[in-house]
This record gives sequence, C-alpha cells and structure tokens, in this order.
Amino acid sequence: MQTKLKCFFTAIVLFTAAIATAQPKKIVADMIIGRVGDRIVLKSDIDNQIADAKRQEMDLPPDAHCHLMQQLIINKMLALQSEKDSLPVSDDEVDADIDNRIRYFISQYGSREAIEQITGKTIYQFREEMRGPIKEGKQAAAMRNKIVENIKITPTEVKAYYDRIPKDSLRFYETELELGEIVIYPKAGREMEEYAQDELKEYKRMVEAGEKKFETLASLYTDDPGSKQTGGMYVLNRSDKQWDPSFFNTAMSLKEGQVSRVIKSKFGYHIIQCVSRNGDEVTVRHILKVPRITDADINAAIFKLDTVRTKLVAGTLKFGEAVSKYSDEDQSKFTGGRKMSAEGSSIVTIDQLEKDIIPLLDSLKVGDYSKPIAFTDERGKKGVRMIYLISKTAPHRENLKDDYSKVAARALEEKKEKELEKWFMKKASTFFVQLNDEYNACPSIKMLLLL
Repeated sequence: MQTKLKCFFTAIVLFTAAIATAQPKKIVADMIIGRVGDRIVLKSDIDNQIADAKRQEMDLPPDAHCHLMQQLIINKMLALQSEKDSLPVSDDEVDADIDNRIRYFISQYGSREAIEQITGKTIYQFREEMRGPIKEGKQAAAMRNKIVENIKITPTEVKAYYDRIPKDSLRFYETELELGEIVIYPKAGREMEEYAQDELKEYKRMVEAGEKKFETLASLYTDDPGSKQTGGMYVLNRSDKQWDPSFFNTAMSLKEGQVSRVIKSKFGYHIIQCVSRNGDEVTVRHILKVPRITDADINAAIFKLDTVRTKLVAGTLKFGEAVSKYSDEDQSKFTGGRKMSAEGSSIVTIDQLEKDIIPLLDSLKVGDYSKPIAFTDERGKKGVRMIYLISKTAPHRENLKDDYSKVAARALEEKKEKELEKWFMKKASTFFVQLNDEYNACPSIKMLLLL
C-alpha cells in the first residue's frame, strides 16, 4: 500500500512548502485540469510548483507532474474531510500567514509596487489569490493531525521496525555532539558609544538636508547585514512581537518620510526612516551602528568568563545557573545554554558548528569546559564564549543502544503513514475526482483512485 500512496507526510509537507516558497508570478493563461469534490486543480498549480522546485535546484522525477497531482488530490481530500468534521482553521490564522508572506515578498522585491508590477495584480488581489491555497493547506494538516493524533509506538514495535532494516542499509552517523555554551557580549566603552551616535546624527543631518538618500547611506554604512542589500528596509506590522521594543515603537510612531532621532536597541544604535504606511503595516529603513569593541573590552570579558569556568570546574556553580546568570545569548535562556541545530535538536554535527568552536573540541572530554575564546557572530558582533561538552558519540552504524530515539521517530512516522493509508482505503472512494486524460494515465494516480 505504501507504493500506492507514496508518503502522505511528504505529500502534505511538499504542498505546504510549495505555497510557502512560491514567488509572485505574472498572470498567464490557465485552465482547469482536475476536480476533487467542489475544489478545482489548475494547470498553474502544477506548473508553478515544478518551476519553484527547479529554481531551488531540487531533483525532480521524470513524472513530477503525476506526483504533484497526486499530492494535490490527497491534500484536497483531507481538506474536504476537515470541513466535514468542522476542524477549526480561523480566518485570523490564515490572515496572519498571508501577512507574513506579503512582508517576506516585500523584503525580497523592495516594495508593494514591485510585487504589483511582477504579478500584474494589486496587493489585495495577490492576498486573495493566496488565501485559498493557504487555508486548504492548513485544513489538510489539521485533518492529518486528527487522523494520527493518538498513534503511539512501543519499544517492541521499534525493535521490530529496526530488525526489518537490512544491515547494509542502516544509516551511518558522523560524530554527534551535545554542547552547552555561555556567551558574553562585551559592552563598548563610553567613547565608542558616543562615536557611533555622532555618526548617526551626521547621517540624519545629511538625509534631512537632501545631501544623501537614506537608502544609499544604509547600503554603505549600516552594521546590519540582514538589510544592507535592501538599503536598510524592513516591513513591520502592529501584530509583530519579534522586534526589539525600542526599535519597533519608534518605527511605528514615525510619519511618512520622517527620520527618527538616534535610538538604542539591544543590537546597537539606530536611526529609522518611515517609507510608507498601509493599515497596520509600516515600511521603514534603518541604519544600525554597533559601537566598536576594543581589545580591552574583550580581555575583560575573557577574565570574567574564566572566573565563571573556575567555579564550574570546582563544582561550586551549576552550568544552568551560570547560563541564567551570565550568558548574554537570548536563545540560551530557553535551551539551558545548549547549542541547537537548525531543526531544533540539541544534537549537532561538526559541520553545523561555527568554525571557531571546532578546534576547542580536540582537547575536551565529556564533562569538560573549554577556556573562554573571543569570536565574531554572523551579525559581526564580537563576543566571548565558553563551551561545555555534554556528550559525544563516535562515528558509527545505526544501532538501538545509541540511536533509539531516531529509530523510534522513524518507526512512529511509518505507523502514522499506515494509519493514513487505512483512512484513505476507507474514504477515498467517497470523493468525486475528475482529471484530464493525461493525469488519468499516471500509475500512482490510477492506484490512488482504485482505493
């Protein structure tokens, strides 16, 4: 049965990912190539996803259009059942998702006007075009979650799953680590703070005197790498929670064209210019100056962290307490100081670590604390860090002793897929499906519709 439906999770995830990464496109001639219940499948639904996958240099099978149609059919069946079961997907959820994507597109293309020019539609029309697919994706995910929400896995089932894997097909794992860190960002001296503020005051004067454009100065002088290429541009919404409060409140208070006074945030000093307003959204540009950290500042932080290390080694201070009391890394407050992978796991591999950490690991045993070292983060901010080696595994072939949680996660996914297959065997024939002839000939779709 798995070969009939491929992987339900993959189907849903790929479809949702395609919506999330789809780029604004010009209007082109379109046509209906399928129906599932009262929902239609457009030719552009397939073409756009294939184009996006190619743009991201993803490998596509020769019959990619068949697989994508299969995914769309499954997604629409789940969404229709979600409606029948009255699973909640609120308009607020959908609107928030749309707003996030509009802001992303504006950050990529520079302005609302640029998006309208690319799509040939107003922002309102573009928003409404996204509404259906986004809501459908959320409905399908809600239905899938309902179907598998009570599925659990036992140790006996995990072992049975593991025993079915051919020994030469067991995964090979490189060295895996669990690391803690304490990070201190030294504070700049008063002289450097005043110098940064004076620079920004001069930029503000130049903009207000008409001598320079704000975006030109931002592109040349901002210390924010995330907005340097876009002339310091960001799009803010009143519902946003992730911004520094000082930066956000100042930005939201400006009139169009107005340049703020110099303000301080947790990142440094800024001036902000309001570019435009549209309802709850404000487009701004900013210039960030981070006061220069001197060698004396770095050495003072190293001395402070070395004192903390001495207490940790002596056992008079717990690592978690040290993180809470001394670490300046915001994320560490939520992870107990543990380094996290991009996927949110506390287990990381060598290639996921910053280059300056790797040399420290050669001399560390499990339970050891490194000496403090200076570093520069991805934002160009200078700091001092100390590493705690919590655990370390040698390169090895997958086994239940060292990798039980990973095997169990895959076994659980397989069990959930089987539950979804049962659901489709029971429900698929209750849905009306009509496709163009070219898709009726797809083997995977033939098998799906024979359920």
